[in-house]
Amino acid sequence: MDPHDRFLNVVDVEATCWRGRPPAGQVSEIIEIGLCVVDLETHERVERHRVLVRPERSSVSAFCTELTGLTQEEVDGGIGFAEACALLEREHFSRSRAWASWGDYDRRQFERQCAAAGVRYPFGHRHTNAKAAYSLAHGLPRKLGMAGALRHAGIPLEGRHHSGVDDAWNIGALVLDIVAKDAWPG
Repeated sequence: MDPHDRFLNVVDVEATCWRGRPPAGQVSEIIEIGLCVVDLETHERVERHRVLVRPERSSVSAFCTELTGLTQEEVDGGIGFAEACALLEREHFSRSRAWASWGDYDRRQFERQCAAAGVRYPFGHRHTNAKAAYSLAHGLPRKLGMAGALRHAGIPLEGRHHSGVDDAWNIGALVLDIVAKDAWPG
């Protein structure tokens, strides 16, 4: 198996968010990138990483802290978005390695933020919507959220839901469930 095909990056981002509309002048920005590396040959989750990203055009609301557990002080200690994208390329081979996320939100958020910041998109074209793949593999009439899919699969949720690093790890387990059914499209 080609090393670029053996490993899959599972990515889950958390972004600044508000209970309603964003405050004037603010936009949703990535504040955490969770990454789980899945070895498709050995069927194991082999790495987990967390990258905190300092927002430039928004701040962390009380609602966002309640949801993600992230505070403004924490993300202020993070790295810039451009540096985070470069880190994904350099340390996780994101341009050559296939990747997956639960749904398309994460992919679209990266596309939007890269375009707005003038930063090179850090991923290659081989993206799999793991939510759609799970529904297809299990013959489900609708797509489940990550927590619902874990319950459906009988896999316990590890860590905190809406923590990028924990969600990426849990999505990695769901990817392996799909792989075990010989139904992974990637």
